[in-house]
Amino acid sequence: MPSYFYQARDSSGAAQQGTLTAASPELLSADLRARGLLVLKVEPQEEKVRGVVTMNPLTWLPMTSFDVEIGFQQMASMITSGLSLLLALRTVAEQSRRPRAAAIWQDISNRIEQGSTFSDALSFHRSFSRNVIQLIRVGEHSGNLDTALLRCAEQLERLRQMWLTVVNALAYPLIVILLSVAVSLFLVLGVIPKIEKFLSGRGRSLPPLTQTLLDISNFVQTWLPQLCVGAASLLIALIACWFWPPGRRFLDAVLLKVPVISGVLRLSGTAVFARGLSVLLESGVTLLDSLMTVEHLISNRVLREKVASARQSVLRGESLASGLSGGSCFLPMLPRMVAVGESAGSLSTVLTEVARYHENQLVAVIRRLSVMIEPVVILVVGGIVGFVYLAFFTALFSTTGGIR
Repeated sequence: MPSYFYQARDSSGAAQQGTLTAASPELLSADLRARGLLVLKVEPQEEKVRGVVTMNPLTWLPMTSFDVEIGFQQMASMITSGLSLLLALRTVAEQSRRPRAAAIWQDISNRIEQGSTFSDALSFHRSFSRNVIQLIRVGEHSGNLDTALLRCAEQLERLRQMWLTVVNALAYPLIVILLSVAVSLFLVLGVIPKIEKFLSGRGRSLPPLTQTLLDISNFVQTWLPQLCVGAASLLIALIACWFWPPGRRFLDAVLLKVPVISGVLRLSGTAVFARGLSVLLESGVTLLDSLMTVEHLISNRVLREKVASARQSVLRGESLASGLSGGSCFLPMLPRMVAVGESAGSLSTVLTEVARYHENQLVAVIRRLSVMIEPVVILVVGGIVGFVYLAFFTALFSTTGGIR
């Protein structure tokens, strides 16, 4: 049986502490109370994870949404089976793959022991989004915490699968570009200059194609510091603009006008809005509170302002559909289906269908874009590499001819 550290006071008020074995902390607390002690704390003896120092760099990584997803799934199963929330939290902490994640789960457990609610304890950590905290708070009030945990885990899994689709679609073109650039730089900067010296020493000049490539290479090497400074300055300016609220809003507005990117952003924003609002409404959150929570789920500032405007419209007594209509923010299907849901009294059900449709469309669009990107990348990179190779072999043949 596991060992537990306890702190208690006897009838005279004297402090007592020690380590005992028991099947669970609840049974140990009951045993201590049967001895006439006032139980102050009971915790597993081996769960001091914050001070763990390891040479494995993976253990230094922060808690991720995948850790939250797995933790919520485990807690939902344990609570459904009859375990208490504290014991479920401690079990999740023991099974966490990273000490930092285990420390967060343990800290949440300690805050609950000190009188905090589960949702308030989650709000102390940035690893949990506002949407997750709101769903947990509703689950606490309704007595369906296990259901709320499952909904949070499902939503996190859905977002993770969407991001994996995007990353997988962009991974292959990115690898091709990096390898092609590396090979081209090796030929331009390492091989062809040696051929140029060899031919110059024999009183011959490089072929025009190779000379053009070397002129480009020399230009880049001559102005490399200035180019690096310019690129770094541009990058810093973009980062500063991204973190400056007016600048971030300007960039988001520009992205919504770029032909291909705007379609993906609008489709993604529509799916996130519909899914988040449907989950919150199904969990019993009011429409105004749900809109306030969903507003912070959308990363694009222009779309976020549209949700805030729709919330103000609802406050004025107007319909949600009218607040979402107009402009080039969300896709037209969203306000039309919301109007149907409002008139039929089934808004959450309609939003679930809207979210499912747009999520499937988003996955299909990303796959189509990945199929289109690959040949474009191959043509562009192949043209550049082909030019470099042709210049290289032209110079090589010229060298062979010079030897003969």
